[in-house]
Parts: sequence; structure tokens; C-alpha cells
Amino acid sequence: MCAGDCAKCLGVTLLSLSTVAFLCNILLFFPGGKEIGNINHLSQEVWLFGGILGSGFLMLFPANMFLDLKYNDCCGCCGIKSCGQRFAMFSSIIFAVIGFLGAGYSFIISFISIRKGPKCLMDNNEWGYPFHNGDYLTDKSLWSKCLEPENVISWNLNLFSILLVIAVIQIVLCAIQVVNGLLGTVCVNCCKIYGGKK
Repeated sequence: MCAGDCAKCLGVTLLSLSTVAFLCNILLFFPGGKEIGNINHLSQEVWLFGGILGSGFLMLFPANMFLDLKYNDCCGCCGIKSCGQRFAMFSSIIFAVIGFLGAGYSFIISFISIRKGPKCLMDNNEWGYPFHNGDYLTDKSLWSKCLEPENVISWNLNLFSILLVIAVIQIVLCAIQVVNGLLGTVCVNCCKIYGGKK
């Protein structure tokens, strides 16, 4: 598969994943699938917008760039088409790094939240984080420490796990585009990259 076609496939995949990540982060504002009365009762990591900013908004830049890469020759480079194609492929590497950083941010936020557990109403009638160092992940009996919101543990765990997996996939795809971009920059005339001929 030529570099431009490969980038287009990566762009479509990243765009789909960013949409799912955005929706997951929105759902985190409704713990247990219900509206919460006080926004201060939401977990801190929800407000860091890992899925909205990291895997969502920041991922739109590389995704859209990769989608258009097949037809982008940067207006030629002083009239030299292959120079413009090389620059377009090289610039895709920069956008891939932006996507890598965005996905990395989402990964870190999701990992911290999964390990920390959700904010909930505890036995002492106060809102806080009853779990320590992910202990609730291996001992489901600890889940009884969270009284409200109902099902908040499984809700947060599932959504942040989805965000974590999405971030990992996005990191891998952006890394693939870095390699693809390097190959396209060095070997721009090796195959039919932009619909032109060798």
C-alpha cells in the first residue's frame, strides 16, 4: 500500500476513535448513567478532559491531515511537484507527533483514574476517593465503600478503560504514520502515492 493510501486509512480510523473517545468523556459527566446533583461530586479526572481534548480534539488535526495527504502536494515546491509531496509527507510526521501527545495525555489521565477509582459518597457520609492504588480492581468486596452514585464504579471503570484502549490504539497508529511519513519523504516517487505516476 502506498504512503498516501496508508495515511488515509489511518486518518479514517483515528477520526472514528476520536469520536468514540469524545462520547466516552461526555458520558463520564453522568456517573451511573444519571445526572449528578453537584458537579463537585464528579471525579477530578473527568474534568481533565482526556477523551475530549487528548484523544478527541487534538486527534482531529492529524486525522484530517492524513485524510487529505494523498492529494496534498503543498502546491508543489517552487513548481517542483516531488518537493511538495516530500514536504507534505514530512509535515504528516509533525501532525502524528501532535496526535501521539494527545493520545498520551488521554492514556495518562485514564490510567490514573482507573488506579485511583471514582469519587463517591462514602460510609462517613462524605464525598471522596475510598480506594487506594487500584485495590478495588482485585477485590470487588471493596465496592461497597461507594454508596452513591449507583453503579459509579463500573461506569467509570468501563469508560476509562475504553479511553485507555483507544489511546493505546491511537498511539500505535500515530507511530505507524511517523514511519509511513519517513518512507514517503525519502521515497516519494517509489510508488503511485498521490494519484500521479512514477
